[in-house]
Order: sequence, then C-alpha cells, then structure tokens
Amino acid sequence: MTQRALLLAAGALVVNALIWGLSWWPFRELHSLGLHPLWATALIFVFSLACITVWRPGGWAVFTKHPLLWLLAAGAGFTNVGFNWAVTVGDVVRVVLLFYLMPAWSVLLAWAVLGEKPTRMSLLRLLLAMTGVIIVLKSPDSPWPVPKDIADWLALMGGFSFAVTNVLLRKLQYTPSEARMIAMFGGGALTASGTAWLGMTLSAVPAPLWSLSWIWLALGLGLAFLISNMALQYGAARLAASTTAIVMLTEILFASLSAVALGAAELSSRTLLGGGLIVLAAALAALAPPSK
Repeated sequence: MTQRALLLAAGALVVNALIWGLSWWPFRELHSLGLHPLWATALIFVFSLACITVWRPGGWAVFTKHPLLWLLAAGAGFTNVGFNWAVTVGDVVRVVLLFYLMPAWSVLLAWAVLGEKPTRMSLLRLLLAMTGVIIVLKSPDSPWPVPKDIADWLALMGGFSFAVTNVLLRKLQYTPSEARMIAMFGGGALTASGTAWLGMTLSAVPAPLWSLSWIWLALGLGLAFLISNMALQYGAARLAASTTAIVMLTEILFASLSAVALGAAELSSRTLLGGGLIVLAAALAALAPPSK
C-alpha cells in the first residue's frame, strides 16, 4: 500500500473513533429532550438496519442459516445498551475507561470459547487492567472497589459484551460481512427496544416524548453511526489488526477531552492512574503478536 492509502485508512479509523468518542453528547441531548438512551439506541439501530437491508437484502438469508449469529446479535445488543445508557447518565471518562476493560475480558473469553490458552503476557495485561479498574472504582467513601452507581455497572456490562462480540466475530469470520452487520445492528435494535419496553412497564424507563426537535437529531446520529461503521470497515480492511486497535484507542482521548471541556466528567488523580493502567493493558494487547 502507498503512504497515501495508509493515511486514508488510518484517517477512516480516527473518524470512527471520533464519532463514538463524541456520541455521549447527542445521547445526552436526546435524553434532555425526552428520549431515553434505550429508545434512542433502538430508533438509531432500526434506521441503520433498514439502510443495510436495502443495501444488502441477501444478508438476511445468510443470517438465518447460522445460529451463532444470534449470539453475536445479543452480544452487540448488550454492548450498545450498556455503553449508550452509561455515557448518558454517568461520568463519561469513568464509563469509557471501564468499558475499555474489553481486552482483559477477551483473554478469559478467548480461552473459554476459542481454546486459546493465555500466555504470560496476556495474564500480565489482565493483571494491569484489573489493577486499573480497582483504582478507578475505589472511592474515598467506600471501603471496597465496587461500582458506585448504575453507570458503572452498565459500563462493565457493555465492555464485557463488547469482548463477547469480538470473540464471536473471530469465530464467525467465515460468514459474509453483510450477515454479521445485520446481526449486530439487528441485535442493537431488538435488545434496546426490548429493554426499553421492559423498563417502561416497570416504570424505570419513561415513554418517549415525541417531538420534531429530537427526531432530526436521532436520525443525524443514526447517519453518523452508519458513517462510522463504513469508516471502520474501510480502515480495518487495509491496516494490520494491531494498528487498528491502537488507533481505536483514540476514542478514549476524544471522549475524555470533550467530556472534561463540557463538564460531563471529572479527572481525579485516581481516575488518571487507574485509567493509565487500563489504557496500557489495551495498548499491549494491540501490540501483541497474533495467535496462531
């Protein structure tokens, strides 16, 4: 590949990371306009699924032939439910750091699902990440490093589900990409809408307040997610997996800087230290040689 092609591929990945890193703001705006993040996620992913269906209608026939794609749909669905809800109601930096425990969870899941025994380096990364999360979760008013609110729990669930999604994508790499995309966007739409409906029946999630003021914002966010997905497909197909993972870590930078600038996060010394260990573990995972 030429230098220009490499720069374009890396730039596409940065666009993907930028959109996800800044997505907390429109989700919060939608929430303030009467659209809970679960309903917003459902609407956005229904829109994206419709676009993919028009673009690649044959993907549905392939999707029905592979039962494991339903697990991929569930993993992707809970990933988006956890992340989108958490960044809407919690400290953005804290949420993103807990979410990026994904490389640590992947060590354990790859061992259980793919039969990849952890190496010494992978165990070291796991130890670094877990030390980081203990530092992040340990607050002065709590004797134990436990999640302090629903945002922490949602971030941890979202990161674990993201690891499940990545492991299943590796296991299902023989399936056509359009079938995997249908599974992921369909899972996001079904899981978010189902969770929102259940929450509404339990009076935990308010019904959406229909308004033109948030409809256009929601459609714009859906379009942004489609662009980010296309950018990811373009960049990841042209760069090494390790390079892709390193560039994707810029999402933490975009989310942190924007959240601190807009007052949606607080950078304490504990968060910086624990977050540094989590990011280091993720970077080491990205630089690790691929498994055979």
